[in-house]
Amino acid sequence: MNVQYVAMHMSDGIVNAPISLLFGVIALAALGLCAWRAREEIDERTVPLAGLVAAFIFAVQMVNFPILPGVSGHLLGGALAAILVGPYTGALCVAIVLVVQSLLFADGGVSALGTNITNMAVIGVAAGYSLAALLYRVVRRGRTDVPVAAVGVIAFAAAVIGTVCAAMGFVIEYALGGAASTSLGAVAAYMFGTHVLIGIGEGIITALTVMAVVRARPDLVYLLRTSRSAVAVPA
Repeated sequence: MNVQYVAMHMSDGIVNAPISLLFGVIALAALGLCAWRAREEIDERTVPLAGLVAAFIFAVQMVNFPILPGVSGHLLGGALAAILVGPYTGALCVAIVLVVQSLLFADGGVSALGTNITNMAVIGVAAGYSLAALLYRVVRRGRTDVPVAAVGVIAFAAAVIGTVCAAMGFVIEYALGGAASTSLGAVAAYMFGTHVLIGIGEGIITALTVMAVVRARPDLVYLLRTSRSAVAVPA
């Protein structure tokens, strides 16, 4: 099976033209909403962080790590971006990275840009941040502070789930208009299994990065800024 299934960057021709067009429209609509709502998430202090997040995601997505013999994966970055700068701004950061990679580095097909953005910038970010926000509310209930280690565990779980959900987005697209001869069951099993492994690697990197930022500047972390009643403290 093509390694691009695993790396999440779909190439041209994996799904048919109508489905590519459909998800291109979905991606444009979602990014329009994100651009509108992102104004509520960022200010003069956090704009530089958003730029750093986009640059970091671009760098780590260019580095592949082995999953199985002949198969490699890379960090998606959706949960990381959402936790640090907010889900709407985070989705825009990931989308910008995907556009640059597709147009300048031929990493992911141009006709598949809509599906890639939908999977990694929309589904991955939404799933990862939704879980992170839910877990953070549960952890801080009745507390005056939240240990940094707990925030790291939340970030790890969010990254794993966000990665797997992004992969399942591909499975849905393949089910609707897959152009290859591989059976849907085989694709679904392969995508789920490999992206659980990718998600673990992503979770570790996400947790370490988020914990480092929380220790240095907790006031800049969106997940913490939106919950004023509980501040992360070293643990």
